[in-house]
Amino acid sequence: MEEKKKQEPKTEKKTKPEKKDLGVITYNIPTLPGEKKDVLSPLPDSYSPQYVEAAWYSWWEKQGFFKPEYGPNPRGIFMMCIPPPNVTGSLHLGHALTNAIQDCLTRWHRMRGETTLWNPGCDHAGIATQVVVEKKLMRERGLSRHDLGRANFIQEVWKWKNEKGDRIYHQLKKLGSSLDWDRACFTMDPSMFVLKQNIPIGIYKLSYAVQEAFIRLHEEGVIYRSKRLVNWSCTLNSAISDIEVDKKELIGRTLMPVPGYKEKVEFGVLVSFAYKIEGTDEEVIVATTRIETMLGDTAVAVHPLDPRYQKVVHPFCDRTMPIVFDEFVDMNFGTGAVKITPAHDHNDYEVGVRHNLAFINILDENGYLINGTKRFEARNAVLQALKDKGLFKEVKDNPMVVPVCSRSKDIVEPLLKPQWYVDCTDMARQAADAVREGRLKIIPDHHLKTWFNWMDNIRDWCISRQLWWGHRIPAYFITVNDPSDTDDKYWVSGRTEEEARDKAAKRFGVSAEKISLRQDEDVLDTWFSSGIFPFSIFGWPNESEDLRVFYPGTLLETGYDILFFWVARMVMMGIKLTGQLPFKEVYLHAVVRDAHGRKMSKSLGNVIDPLDVITGISLEGLHAQLKDSNLDPVETERAEQGQKSDYPNGIPECGTDALRFALCAYTSQGRDINLDVNRILGYRHFCNKLWNAVKFAMKALGDKFVPAEKTQVGTDRWILSRLCAAVSSCGTGFEAYDFPSITTAIYNFWLYELCDVYLESVKPVLSQLDGESAMHQEASICRQTLYTCLEVGLRLLSPIMPFVTEELFQRLPRRQPYNSPPSISVTPYPETSEFCWHSVEVDRQMEFVMTVVRTIRSLRADYNLTKTRADCECERLQAVLSEEGSSFYHSGDRTENLQAFDFGPFVRWATKQSEVQCSVWLRCCERSGPVGMMVFRL
Repeated sequence: MEEKKKQEPKTEKKTKPEKKDLGVITYNIPTLPGEKKDVLSPLPDSYSPQYVEAAWYSWWEKQGFFKPEYGPNPRGIFMMCIPPPNVTGSLHLGHALTNAIQDCLTRWHRMRGETTLWNPGCDHAGIATQVVVEKKLMRERGLSRHDLGRANFIQEVWKWKNEKGDRIYHQLKKLGSSLDWDRACFTMDPSMFVLKQNIPIGIYKLSYAVQEAFIRLHEEGVIYRSKRLVNWSCTLNSAISDIEVDKKELIGRTLMPVPGYKEKVEFGVLVSFAYKIEGTDEEVIVATTRIETMLGDTAVAVHPLDPRYQKVVHPFCDRTMPIVFDEFVDMNFGTGAVKITPAHDHNDYEVGVRHNLAFINILDENGYLINGTKRFEARNAVLQALKDKGLFKEVKDNPMVVPVCSRSKDIVEPLLKPQWYVDCTDMARQAADAVREGRLKIIPDHHLKTWFNWMDNIRDWCISRQLWWGHRIPAYFITVNDPSDTDDKYWVSGRTEEEARDKAAKRFGVSAEKISLRQDEDVLDTWFSSGIFPFSIFGWPNESEDLRVFYPGTLLETGYDILFFWVARMVMMGIKLTGQLPFKEVYLHAVVRDAHGRKMSKSLGNVIDPLDVITGISLEGLHAQLKDSNLDPVETERAEQGQKSDYPNGIPECGTDALRFALCAYTSQGRDINLDVNRILGYRHFCNKLWNAVKFAMKALGDKFVPAEKTQVGTDRWILSRLCAAVSSCGTGFEAYDFPSITTAIYNFWLYELCDVYLESVKPVLSQLDGESAMHQEASICRQTLYTCLEVGLRLLSPIMPFVTEELFQRLPRRQPYNSPPSISVTPYPETSEFCWHSVEVDRQMEFVMTVVRTIRSLRADYNLTKTRADCECERLQAVLSEEGSSFYHSGDRTENLQAFDFGPFVRWATKQSEVQCSVWLRCCERSGPVGMMVFRL
């Protein structure tokens, strides 16, 4: 054979034809919103997302399929609340991943027969929303919020929210999210009395819950007021949370743009200078990356074992600064001496507290020094003054991390400000214990280390923000005589000003008329209202049926990047305010990055709207979106180059189902997901494969086909075994949150087992329906088996691909047409208790056969064998099937014993191996009598 192969003339390998673009087909049959889509018209020739996804969502919603009241639901309760997205704009692919996973889980639990609630909501996003509206006011009317005043500005924000805030809900519906929209809530929903017989019985809006949570915690002493260092944005004039601080890593000297400065500012350098030791000519050299802060230095710290220094003198004033001994100083780093600026550095603040140092604030809220100089302009002035005094030593490159405000792009300044704090010590201990004791489960468990590190080393939580948009802090400053503004005892909280006045009068033992109150201008951190979200949405602190039934919830699903900022705070607040954990399990998914592994960033041009993946968008359309954003011209140009590189032809239309399937399949990549849009397009082709398979099957089943009332196990044991294996894998995968195993099992069953093997094998049988009775019986079994595979296969896929499965499922006949569920979304999910025919032995035998088939195809390719040119020995033989199931064939005066395999009505396979050749027999079989057999000797 090798000689033959060498003698064969080499032929040019044919180029595979390019895959044609899938056409766009639209659904044009008039259908009112909420009416059922027409399913009597023939299916289009090919799959088109625009056709498939039309009309279904509004019908699902109107039918009440997404409501927990839809039932009966005898198998328990599943409740999950959505991580409320910001009202400010649109979802990105990270949100799409969150909602794809959550909706898959919700649909699976609903199909299992559980009372299922996925509660929607939206976050007011204090800083982000205020920034957006402020920019809009300045751009359109040339006004600042201060020009309007607080009340009028808040009215403008509500107006913007009512006009633009529903965009996110529209995106969620396009993603197929099966949320109960009648329970949708907004974290700034105003208080509203619920009346019964004209008597107020409760207030069921989130603003009241936020107010009540603050007052209860303040009265208990868990919330208190203190003057400490905070992350301060000079542009926003507000404290910001750690999650709103981007840490920009520099490897050395770097010029960075800063709002309010015409020239870029230098960062990434270490400036060394000297302090004179009091009473001597000696000096101690210190170094800093922020030379301007030396104006606020109040000490120099050295290690306790370092005896070299005593006291130093500040060069620009008469301030004598002590040398303090602190173990945080590394004797072997630099000179072993560290300048201490307690009022402008987080580490120095701790040193200042430990050693009772002076806290000297050199900056105001706008980033100006007391003399009116901007902080970074003062940097050069201080450096020159040190040089003039001969105290400057050197400047050198220094790798460092620069804190940048994610909203304003300003450099974050540690600033000493009086703020409201939550004492988290006891709550964090209880949250950590809940996980240690197994009452709260965090999945995957490699996040446990992070959880315990945060909980066991937690700091008190700053909850006040110097904004106008948000929940105004229900605390009032009391004026009696001449109190200090920062003294906590002069603050009182109340649900109304009258209640606060009565509390103050009682505290100071005076009449209410002698009390003057001023409500705090600050608002609460957005994460405070998000922290009570799991129970505030059900009317807490008032009793309600929803609160009784759905709290605590079942699951919290979100990205691992907000494990501390949101998840931990929900757990702490839930335990503290309700005495219960807010949920039983936490599943943390990965973070979405682009195909190159880069973080999603508008300036890189890789932030993609999921709707653009669903409907497609041109490169020019992507560029136009950048022009409508807040990027500066340089960032816009860089982002356009990034888009041109990654999406030279734009983004093709992929559809919702393909996007959801891809996102679920991608979760196997560990902590981060490198999302390639081309892979999403591949799953659109998979949808087309489903489409064609069901179309072919429906034609093969015929108009008069009636499925049996119960699933039948015929002779097609292998495909039913593979179907049961897929059912088992999907059930196990959902229970373990192993979404890649679910998508792999479904993909392999539909593509490689049902379409590539079974459908091809039954075509000859199904084409002979009018033949003899034995063949007709075999064909009937085939049709029942084929129907079972289609119906069960679609149900398996429905939680992940709801639109295409609904479209195809509606075309299939029902086993029990008079009491079947109206939608696949409320049809029982396949379970192993019903589909229990998996056979390892049958799978093993078929795998052997498929190995033979693959070998034959490989040999055909290697030897360039075609239909018109065969180079193998072919004989027509006679064979019989013995009682033992062995297959024999007779050729001349020889009788051969073969290894035989029985795989249903469509084909029998047999092989015989010898030292010199392998023979493969294939025959269409009957239950008795001789049949024709073809033998290929290779």
